[in-house]
Amino acid sequence: MAGHSQFKNIMHRKGRQDAVRSKIFSKLAREITVAAKAGLPDPAMNPRLRLAINNAKAQSMPKDNIDRAIKKAAGGEGENYDEVRYEGYGPGGVAVIVEALTDNRNRTASNVRAIFSKAGGALGETNSVSFMFDRVGEIVYPASVGDADKVMEAAIEAGAEDVESSDDGHIIYCVFEDIGEVSTALEAALGEAESVKPVFKPQTSTEVDAEKGASLMRLIGNLEDDDDVQNVYANFEMSDEDMARLSV
Repeated sequence: MAGHSQFKNIMHRKGRQDAVRSKIFSKLAREITVAAKAGLPDPAMNPRLRLAINNAKAQSMPKDNIDRAIKKAAGGEGENYDEVRYEGYGPGGVAVIVEALTDNRNRTASNVRAIFSKAGGALGETNSVSFMFDRVGEIVYPASVGDADKVMEAAIEAGAEDVESSDDGHIIYCVFEDIGEVSTALEAALGEAESVKPVFKPQTSTEVDAEKGASLMRLIGNLEDDDDVQNVYANFEMSDEDMARLSV
């Protein structure tokens, strides 16, 4: 069970309710504002904004919140956020990439460094682990959209590169530059996706046991809880037996 598909970002974690929902909406609004400021505040003319809005809708973010985030950007209001990427190693030598949107680089760097250190990991230099990942497009569909054969057929027709299907749903990967074209073709065949976004997909996985896995999951959880952190990627893998021990 690959780490990148199991614990890739705060949107797919379970067990926390209202507080988590509020944090999710805050992060989604920040991405919408940054996307709108980076281009036109019109999703029809701004692919990044269109993806951000679609992902917000998939998380049931109210339309008023979405419109407010766009208007804030169009009016030149709010903070200016920098896109920052941190790379490092977690417990068991697992490679970790952290994507953040921040209005204070020093604060975010200090927080991320402290989280890594507390978990027994360490931050590295830029590009110290990213060479172990591929930058690809990720399109997620629920299991209810169809069986693996149906989704695979649609993915091939749309020009995707790979599909991972399980009881939890379907994850379709495509070349990063083709994310708009592939997602549009898939929407015509399968309907609206749960999420469409660029991600860092591990080329290989590092296997960890239950003890290291527990420490790693705490690291990822603490990173995701930071207000500035948008996404976390890790190249770990755990056996079904160890996963079962952690869920007890």
